[in-house]
Amino acid sequence: MDGEEDTQDSDCTIERKLSMSAETKEIVVVIGPGGIGQAIARRVGAGRTLLLAAHNEKETEAAAERLHGDGFEVAVQATDISDREAVEALADRAAEMGPVTRVIHAAGVSPTQATTERVLHVDLLGTAFILDAFARVIAPGGAGIVVASMAGHRESPYEREIERALATTATLELLALPFLQPDKVGSSVHAYALAKRANSLRVETAAAAWGKRGGRVNTISPGVVITPLALDELSGPRQEWFEHVREVCAAKRFATPDEVGDAAAFLLGQQASFITGADLLMDGGVTAALRAGELTM
Repeated sequence: MDGEEDTQDSDCTIERKLSMSAETKEIVVVIGPGGIGQAIARRVGAGRTLLLAAHNEKETEAAAERLHGDGFEVAVQATDISDREAVEALADRAAEMGPVTRVIHAAGVSPTQATTERVLHVDLLGTAFILDAFARVIAPGGAGIVVASMAGHRESPYEREIERALATTATLELLALPFLQPDKVGSSVHAYALAKRANSLRVETAAAAWGKRGGRVNTISPGVVITPLALDELSGPRQEWFEHVREVCAAKRFATPDEVGDAAAFLLGQQASFITGADLLMDGGVTAALRAGELTM
């Protein structure tokens, strides 16, 4: 009898440990699980649950299927990041699932894909919604990455008052700023550059709010990364300019999603525990060529 009791006690202990393990499994939120989002997820998602979110439900399900097929534990939630309530609901679900230790924001639209208004609503306002929502649920020791763009460096710095407003204006008041009115912004190309500059500025400010929960958040500003979105740009009206960029930049090539994944994994990991509110420019030398006058916009 004693042996049976010991076995039963042992079985109960194992069950409790398994239950605790399931309850405390870390959550990695991947907003925009395209080429870059998946590359980052593969580097930080092992042993954790991936929660994939994007506006396009079909593409999100396809990404989930690929990752699940490679052994990752995956959940999905359709989310339009330009909708504040949808972003808040995503943050709430992530927190209900477990400790949110990684947030990867790689969603967005390109100037070729969208109007000036849509770029401002998705790439600028949507990022602000994400920073706000996950500032309240990030777990102690957790970290976030916002994938911005070298475009944020292309036309910056803007006037001091504009940059201050982009960094500190209350999220719900952002698109009411006079200089963000579509007729003032101009083309979707200018809107994209302005939105991506706003991303890095708001991350710098948001780092204080994330820090109150013991979390960190940084920005990566990649150059041209070969993804379906980038291929749309490369075959669009600015094709000739992009070819010139490749010829002039120091790297003489475009980047791969895996290279962004490597940089993001570092910033999301313990080796970068003293880095927050920073922007990592990784563009193969494009911005350097612009600053040196070897490349024009």
